[in-house]
Amino acid sequence: MSKAELKTKKNKKSVTAFVNALDTQQKKDSKAIIKMMRESTGSKPVMWGENIIGFGHKHLVYKSGRELDWFLTGFSPRKGKMSLYCMCRNKQFEKLLKKLGKHKSGKGCLYVNKLDDVDTDILAKLIDISVQDMIELGDGSW
Repeated sequence: MSKAELKTKKNKKSVTAFVNALDTQQKKDSKAIIKMMRESTGSKPVMWGENIIGFGHKHLVYKSGRELDWFLTGFSPRKGKMSLYCMCRNKQFEKLLKKLGKHKSGKGCLYVNKLDDVDTDILAKLIDISVQDMIELGDGSW
């Protein structure tokens, strides 16, 4: 099967311009998250689509044969919350989530209203775990 054609693609839009256009709280939080994700991945931030900042790269192959290119981790400052794209696949991650603070989580996302609501040291550990999971994730394991 061929690569899936995604609407959300890596592009050359300016991360700095995107972040600078945010409101004060989201700008502050975005800069802190960028620092965490950059340290975790060793990668520079890149815009994916109109409003996602991604770090690193991973070629994914699903069990169905579907293929796509995606980032190791990323986030999107949305109205009223931050959506962090993190793999939530292991027990260590789940234990740390309980210590994070005010958040919601989904299959591959973590939602926080603002960084003041969470323990940022725990968040940095969660990002590290998620990135390591993505790096170790072999093709065809989805």
